[in-house]
Amino acid sequence: MDLGQLARLRTPAGSAALAAATAVAGGDPLAAAAALRSAGLPADLAAAALTQAELRRRAVGKFGPGAADLFFTRAGLEQATRQVVARRRAERVRASGVRALADLGCGIGADALAAARAGIRVYGVEADPLTAATATANAEATGLAERFTVTQGDATTFDLNQVDGVFCDPARRASGRRIFNPNAYSPPWDFVLSLTERVPRTVVKVAPGLDHALIPPDAEAEWVSVNGDLVEAALWCGEFATVARRATVLREEPPTATTGPVGPATRVHELTGSRVAEAPVGPVRRYVYDPDPAVVRAHLVAELAGALDATLADPTIAYLYADTPTPTPFARCLEITDVLPFSLKRLRALLRERRVGRVEIRKRGSALEPEKLRRDLRLTGDQPASLVLTRVDGAPTVLICRPATS
Repeated sequence: MDLGQLARLRTPAGSAALAAATAVAGGDPLAAAAALRSAGLPADLAAAALTQAELRRRAVGKFGPGAADLFFTRAGLEQATRQVVARRRAERVRASGVRALADLGCGIGADALAAARAGIRVYGVEADPLTAATATANAEATGLAERFTVTQGDATTFDLNQVDGVFCDPARRASGRRIFNPNAYSPPWDFVLSLTERVPRTVVKVAPGLDHALIPPDAEAEWVSVNGDLVEAALWCGEFATVARRATVLREEPPTATTGPVGPATRVHELTGSRVAEAPVGPVRRYVYDPDPAVVRAHLVAELAGALDATLADPTIAYLYADTPTPTPFARCLEITDVLPFSLKRLRALLRERRVGRVEIRKRGSALEPEKLRRDLRLTGDQPASLVLTRVDGAPTVLICRPATS
């Protein structure tokens, strides 16, 4: 999609083309294109509408049913914040007292729209002309154009005197490739860090794999997971910072008679800590906990161990062991039935003896590839089991497990 195609899609004729494309999207793309052309749509408009309809279909996972009203670019959708995460962040920003927010590198507007819905006046800045135009289209499509305006230009030149908060999501891709050097971000990392000195309330979206050495010493670093998937991290700086580390675990639950059909309810769980605590080390016990990736990446395994009265079996591996199961949103708990030094032959024989034919495989500290191991086991039974590949006292070990019951 280019600027001209975006403009056409926003006309009455474009809306009709989008409706027609939505009706045929999701199947054979050649057949869909032929159907639109046979309906009299010009080839270029049909192609743009089909692309947009497909992007909207993919966007439902991030934006929910509201994706049907938004405009997307491929890169913009890939990099956009999930709606549930953006909404959670906007609520925190608004609760801190921010009334006017600069969104530097606003992309297609996912975070800015959430902030505008929360009642914040948002000034978006985006370098790419098409992405900036898409963000503007989304502000208008959602009825938020009075609260969210977009300037196409250089984020480093924006006048920060008109805002009391900053959100910055530096671009971490160039020509479709991921950038690992923060100094090559756009805007660059040194500018991003300077924001924390110029605006007392600054939050920066970063990659979950950010080197902890790059975290400013006075910042709060937060890692966020959604339904068990680690999706992003953020640095809360200045007046925003309240703790050293935070793991935020979001669980989306299906609509119920109480929540209605508008979308899943979201449960929010937060674990915080100092980043300096250490978990005790002990033997393998009856239950093993696999911490949520947000907890692991935030280096809060020790804090979780304290809450569960659990220990590590290896100081370098984030599996926790306890004598009793304790319900927690921060980890998956399994009951251990067998602890074996890893041997493919012995493991295969034991699983066949127990008629195990389906295995869930988890691993930390193991070089084994789960799918290859699954094939090598050649299981044929009808019973399930969970395998945990790890190390104990430095030795490769496999734990045979089943779901824990409290």
